[in-house]
Amino acid sequence: MRLFNIIVALTVTASAGAQGTVPAAGPITQPVDATSAATDQGGNLATVLPVGSIEAPTQPQGVSSANYSRTARVRPVSRTGGNYEAKISSPLSSLFRVRGVQENEVNGIGIVMGLDATGDSGLLAPQLLANSLLASNINIDPKLLATSSIATVHVKGVIPHGAKPGTRMDVIVSTLGDAESLFGGNLLITELMDIEGNNVYATASGSLTVGGFFAAGDAASTTKNHVTVGTLANAGRVQMGVDASVVNEHGYIYLDAKNGQGSFGNTVRANDAINRLYPDMARVMPDGKSVRFKVMDGVPAENVVAYLDSAMRLEVETDNLARVVISERTGVIVMGGNVRLRPGVIQHGSIVVTIAETPEVSQPAGFSNGVTTEVPRTNLNVVEGDAPLVLMGGATNLEEVVEVLNVLGATPRDMIAIMESLVSGGLLVAELKRM
Repeated sequence: MRLFNIIVALTVTASAGAQGTVPAAGPITQPVDATSAATDQGGNLATVLPVGSIEAPTQPQGVSSANYSRTARVRPVSRTGGNYEAKISSPLSSLFRVRGVQENEVNGIGIVMGLDATGDSGLLAPQLLANSLLASNINIDPKLLATSSIATVHVKGVIPHGAKPGTRMDVIVSTLGDAESLFGGNLLITELMDIEGNNVYATASGSLTVGGFFAAGDAASTTKNHVTVGTLANAGRVQMGVDASVVNEHGYIYLDAKNGQGSFGNTVRANDAINRLYPDMARVMPDGKSVRFKVMDGVPAENVVAYLDSAMRLEVETDNLARVVISERTGVIVMGGNVRLRPGVIQHGSIVVTIAETPEVSQPAGFSNGVTTEVPRTNLNVVEGDAPLVLMGGATNLEEVVEVLNVLGATPRDMIAIMESLVSGGLLVAELKRM
């Protein structure tokens, strides 16, 4: 009731002011309340507000913060006495793959149905579903289809080499739109094609396995695992086989080094091992990463696979590569056994900058003709590490390299920057690869 009286008073006063009949402001001679009234010259009734009845709103007092912390360093456990320079023997099947025998990836765009109000919000999914129904002579306006129960997805499958029509395979389904979850969905039959999109090599359909869940209310939600990607075990069916042959038309088998195993030493030793078993049947190719293996005369076609298998079972001593693989995205560092370190001096410091923005809104008092203004508030902290010069001794084996680098006490991400600098400066004798 009090608020209603104030609103009426303001309305009447504004009306009187528009007519030029608002009395001049002057001192209040007696206390009045919000419901007290006065009559102006025009006979209009105006409610007079008491002094101090309207107060300025409380200003926000919240403060943002940004902190950087470093956990305690885990001390490495000494494992002295281990054979870190051991030579490892591996079968050729672990080092080389047979050219022409590989898996083939097929892709398609499909629709997942039956979602519990977690589907796409746009018109893409309804339009694709309408197109699919139109192929079955069912014409439906896409706007009539519920969008929250369907989602547009990308479907990927891998056809094994030599797969025949009817062979089952697994497929992976990923959302293309803004669907929140694929939990409980069912994939509508989807055609999977080659990269050119000319041939349908497989189809896929069935119920999805998400491995998590998503639940949401008006102001909160809960998610377990990644619910916008699902799998369908054995839900894909090969419709057109992919021909594969281990022997080309000239009677040769080509062995190509697998990723990370393509050293000249591995290729030469593989060639020598095959020639010891089948004299003069193998030859190193000019690229240094492939071996050409000839099928001996008199080997029937049905025995070619057994002939190849006998060679792939041969074991050779593999190179312990001097290679460092780093991933700044995940902070992973992997070093090979032949990594060496030259003596030098290192000083590595870090600068940590934390910025916290806390914009506040300045609200003016009532009837003050003020303007609401956003006032910026920034907290800026800069911390610079004070690291001393570290004398780094040379390391001639992997164990010594680890011990020297541990002396620096750097975090994985700092160590990545250090290794990049060491390789660029020639102190770390290794091939650097970034993931």
